[in-house]
This record gives sequence, C-alpha cells and structure tokens, in this order.
Amino acid sequence: MTPRLERRLDTDLRRTGVSRLLGAVTGLVVAALLLVLTGRNPVTVLTDSLDAVFGSKRGIEGVAVQSVPILMCALGVALSLRMKVWNIGSDGQFLAGAFMACGLGINVEAPGWLLLVMMAVGSIVGGALWIVVPAAGRAHWGVNEIITTLLLNFVAVQLVVWASLGFWRDRASQVTQSTRPVPVTLPRIPGFDSVSIGFFVPLLLAVVLWAVFRSTKVGYEIDTIGGNPRAAAFAGIDVPRRIIVVMLVSGAIAGLGGFLQLTGAPGAQALNGGGFSRSYGLSGFIVAALAGASFPGVIVAGLFISAMFYAGIALQTKGLSVYIIFGIYGLVLVGVAVGEVAARYRLVRVVAPDTSPSIEAVAP
Repeated sequence: MTPRLERRLDTDLRRTGVSRLLGAVTGLVVAALLLVLTGRNPVTVLTDSLDAVFGSKRGIEGVAVQSVPILMCALGVALSLRMKVWNIGSDGQFLAGAFMACGLGINVEAPGWLLLVMMAVGSIVGGALWIVVPAAGRAHWGVNEIITTLLLNFVAVQLVVWASLGFWRDRASQVTQSTRPVPVTLPRIPGFDSVSIGFFVPLLLAVVLWAVFRSTKVGYEIDTIGGNPRAAAFAGIDVPRRIIVVMLVSGAIAGLGGFLQLTGAPGAQALNGGGFSRSYGLSGFIVAALAGASFPGVIVAGLFISAMFYAGIALQTKGLSVYIIFGIYGLVLVGVAVGEVAARYRLVRVVAPDTSPSIEAVAP
C-alpha cells in the first residue's frame, strides 16, 4: 500500500478550526526552539507576553485599542474575499477615510455629536471613493484588482503626508509635523480609560455581515459569484453590479476604520503622515485570509493578532528585539496557513494492483 494525499470534496469547519489551531501551536513550538538556540528562555518569553496582555487593565485596553483598525480592515477584506475579489488596498481606503474625517473635523464648525456623525459619513464616503476605479475596472473590464488596489495604497500615503506637511499642517507645533488635531473624540466605555465605544463597531458589523450571508438573498448571490461567476450570471445574477457594490462596501468599512482610529485611539487625533496607519490594512488582510473570510473567525483572529502585537511592544521594553518578535509572529501565521491547507487534504492508502502473471488452466 502506498500513502497518497487526496483533496477532500468538502471541508468541515470544525476540522479546519482544529487544523489551524494545531498549525499555530506548531509555529509556537518552532519559535520556542529557535529562542532556545539563541540562548533565550521561551517559557519566560511566553509568561512575559501573557503578563503584558492579561496581567493588567492597561494591557487589556491596549489590545482592544489595537484591534479596532485591524478588525475594520479585516472585515472589509473578508467581505470582498467571499466573492473571490482580492482587495489588497484596505490600507489606502483606511487612510482615505481618515483623511476625509480629518478634513471635516478641522474645517467644519458644528456641535460635537453632529460633527462626529459628519466625520463618520465622510470616512465611509472616502473609503468607498478610493476603491471606485479598481471596482469599475474589475467589474467591467476584468482589470486585476490586486494591482490597482495595491498601488492606490501608495497614493493614499502620499496624500496624507501632503496634508500633514502642507495644506493642513499644524502651524502651532514646531516639533511634530502633522495636521491640526480634530476637536472631537468618541466617548470612552464606562470603566475604561482608553477604549472608546468604537470598539463595539467591528463586533456589531461582524454580526450584521454574518446574518446577511446566513439568511439573505444578497449573501447567497455573493457566495454564488465567488463559487462560479459564469454560473451566477447564467442564473440571472447581475455579476458586475454585485462586484461593484461589494467592493464599495469593502472600501467603506475600511474607511470607517480610519474614522474610529482618528477619534477613538488615544493620541491619534491628527494625521501624522504615513505613520497614522501602522500597516493596519496588511494585518487586516492577513487576518481575513487566515480566518477564511469567516466573520466570527475574523474577530477571533483579529484579537489574537492584536494581542501578539501588543505583547511584542511590551517585550521590547525588556530587551527583546523587534525582529525576534516579528519572527515569532511570522512563524505563527505560517503555521496557521499550513494548517488551513492541510485541512483540505487527507492521507489515503492506495493498494497497488496485482501485476503478477496469472496461470490459466489448460484443458487436457
């Protein structure tokens, strides 16, 4: 008998989840071995990480604040992935939303609550507008959305840098080069010092998206297009229109994340060039891909990645290099990705056919 890998016809969600968990554990084991080879104690690193995240109220709040922009970008990407559309530009849409929100915040005089509403709507519009060209190109002319959305990230960074150093620069500050800070912020959650009510937005949004894909015709059509666009068109679904709508909503979600970061994160009430987004879009894309575009999975994966990021920042104060931290982070992600692929296959034993010559009886 010869062992052989065979692709499964269907994937069980429980099996996939267990496989991803085992992949993450394997990545941590490999990281622990590498730490031992470099003369470090992996148990100490683990306990310090857990203590940094769960050992104090500050750690829990830090993870919550860190998770909001990552989760918003991840939810936008996950929505597009349900249609097999690869939105690599959530970072640019995030910055475009923050740009629009900041422009309204520092240039419009209005009551605080009204200004927050205007900034939120502006961020949604900004994120959606930033993906209009890639959406139209993908829907009507088959232009690869990976290239167009990715390149627009660099344009968004330069736009924010221009605003920070030029037409919206805070002239009163001689040290930092950034825009003027917005005059309003989101209220804090009672009992927390740094977590705003914006933390609930990605959680509620994940529930809404889960319900849409579970119980509505729109969700069914999007999944059908993701499975087979030609079959969806044959069934009467307007595929180009659905692609444009989904991509616009994907960009709008990431843009709203820019507003939540601008008005909710401590010390982030101004655009400070390209540093406003710490690769939140890239982290969001990784989270969405590893979660398999599952909206509940995005929340779990996003909080896990945010905890790893915050623990890495805390461990730097104890002498652990940032390169080691990102190395551990990468090993865990690779383990999860390998686990997801492994869940799609199974090991079977193939019985080799009997090739020995047969002896036929000869009648006397």
